Amino acid sequence: MKLTVFGATGGIGQEIVRQALASGHQVTAVVRDPARFTVTGADLEVFRADLTDPEALRPAVAGRDAVLSGLGARSRKDAGVTAKLTRRVLAAMEAEAVRRLLVVSASPIGPDPEGATLVDRAMRSVISGILKDVYADLRKMEDELAISGTDWTAVRPPRLQDKPLTGSYRTVVGGFPLKGRFISRADVAHAMLAMTDDPGTVKQGVGVAY
Repeated sequence: MKLTVFGATGGIGQEIVRQALASGHQVTAVVRDPARFTVTGADLEVFRADLTDPEALRPAVAGRDAVLSGLGARSRKDAGVTAKLTRRVLAAMEAEAVRRLLVVSASPIGPDPEGATLVDRAMRSVISGILKDVYADLRKMEDELAISGTDWTAVRPPRLQDKPLTGSYRTVVGGFPLKGRFISRADVAHAMLAMTDDPGTVKQGVGVAY
C-alpha cells in the first residue's frame, strides 16, 4: 500500500514508518525537521511540512491508500495541538478524496472496559483528572473525525512504553481490554498497520493493550 505518516518523528510515528517499510509498503513520512528523522529506506519519501497550511499538505496525501497519524501532545503544556493539527490533515485528505485515516487517541476517551471494577474506574478517573486538558483535546479530535468524510479509526492505548515489538496484545472495537494497563509504542504502531485494511475498525474507537 501507499501510506502517509504524520508525526513521523515521534515514538509511534517512527515505529509505523519502520514497520511499514519492513512490510513492503511505500511510505511518505511528513516531518517538520528532517534532521530529527533517522529512518531510511528505498520505499521512503520524506516530506517536509510544518502542518500550518492544509493546501501544502495535499501533495503528501494525494493518491495514498491510507494516512496514519502519530500526532499528539508531548506534554500537558501542548494540550490543544492534536485537534488543531488533525483538522488540517483532514482538510488535505478531503481535498484529495483520500478516505482512510488512523489516529492515536487514548484509553480514557472511550468507555470503561466491560467488567471493570470500582478500583479500575477510580484509576481511570484519577488519570483523566490529571491529564484533563490533554484528554479534552483528544475528545475534540475524535469529534472532528466523527463529522469528517473520512473512514477513520481512533486507536486508544493506555500508558505507553518504549519497549520492543511483541505483536501480542488485545484489541476491543468500541471498547477497551479489561485491566489493560500498558502497551509499547511499537505494538501500537503494529496494531494501527494491522487495522489499516480492516473494515471492522472503520468509524470506530479501538482500545488496544496487553
